[in-house]
Amino acid sequence: MSIVDRSTRGASTLLRTLALVALAGALSACPRFQRSMAELPRRPEHVEVGRERIFVLQQGAGDKTPLLLVHGYGSSTHAYKRVLPALARDRRVIAIDLPGFGHSDKLERDYSPAALAHTVARLLRKLKVPRVDVVGHSWGASVALALTLAHPERVRRLVLIGAWVFEEQLPPFILWSRAPLVGEILYGLFYDQRADDRMELAFYDATPFVAPANVDRARKAFDAPGAIAAALAAARGQRFSAMQTRYRRIVQPALLIWGRQDRVSHLEYGQRLASLLPNAQLEVIDRCGHVPQLEHPKRVARLIRRFIERAREDVTWKSPEPQKPRSGAPATKPAKKTPAKNAPASRPAAPRPTR
Repeated sequence: MSIVDRSTRGASTLLRTLALVALAGALSACPRFQRSMAELPRRPEHVEVGRERIFVLQQGAGDKTPLLLVHGYGSSTHAYKRVLPALARDRRVIAIDLPGFGHSDKLERDYSPAALAHTVARLLRKLKVPRVDVVGHSWGASVALALTLAHPERVRRLVLIGAWVFEEQLPPFILWSRAPLVGEILYGLFYDQRADDRMELAFYDATPFVAPANVDRARKAFDAPGAIAAALAAARGQRFSAMQTRYRRIVQPALLIWGRQDRVSHLEYGQRLASLLPNAQLEVIDRCGHVPQLEHPKRVARLIRRFIERAREDVTWKSPEPQKPRSGAPATKPAKKTPAKNAPASRPAAPRPTR
C-alpha cells in the first residue's frame, strides 16, 4: 500500500468517525433515558430561514438565558439527547439541526462556519431570542466560535466540547476534498468504509454504542436526498486558518470540555484553545473519548449547568459592540493596551486541566 493510500484511508476514517459517532451513540440510549425524555414537553418544528427550513427542537422554559445546542459534523440534535433533559430542567433549550444535516434542508450552499453562523443568527432573530449561551460539539464548536465573532452581542457564554477548530487538525482527506472532481472521488471511498470500525476511534469504550441496529440507523441517515453532497460541501467549508487568528478577541467566558482519551480532537488542541481564549477554563474527563456528552452525560450536564448558572449579568462579561474597519485599514485592534515590542506578552496563565 502506498503512502498516499495509507493517508487517504486514515484521514477518511477520521472524518467518517466525526460524521457517524453522535448519531449512533444517541440511538443507543437506554429505555429509562427514553422515558425521561418523554416526560419533558418537546416542541420539534421546522423554521423557515430564507429559502431553507431548519429543524429546531425546543424544551424547557424559564427566564434564564436560553441555551443553544450545536451538533458536530454529520450529526443532529440526537447528539445531545443524553444531556438535554437535565439542561432543560429550568431554562429554555434550543437544539438545532444545522443546514445540510439531520432533518434540516440539504441545499447547495456555503457550509463554512461563518455562513452557518449567519444562518443561526437569522434563526435566533426568527425565534425572537436576543442572546444565548452556546454549546458546540466538535465541528459545531467552529460554528459557535464564528457566531461569537460575528455577533458578540448575541452570545453570553460558550461551552465547547472536543472542539474541531484549528487548520492543523484537518487531515489530508479534507484538504484534498477541496479540489473539484478529486473531492468527489475521495468521498466515494470515504463512504465505502465500515462504520462500526470507525466508531471505535471516537469512544473510550465503544461497546454500548456500536450495536448493529444503531450503526445501521446511523448509516441510513446519509441516504437522505442531498445528504452526501451537503457533507462534502461541509468538509470543503472547513477552513480555519483565518478564523483561528481571531480567537483571542473572544472575551465571553468559555468552558472547554475534553475527553482525556480523545483520539479525534486530541487534548493538546483543548489546551491550545484554552490558552487563546482570554476567559477560558478547561475540564478534562478521564476514561472518555471524543463525545463526553454521550459517554459521561451526567458529568457533562453538571459541568454545563454549573458554568452557565454561576454567571451574573455583569457588564464585565458583555461583549463590546463590533466596529467596522475603516476603508483600507486593518480590522479594529483590541482597545486594551499592548505591551512594548520587546516586553513579554501579558496574558492570563494557561488554565489547568481538571478532573
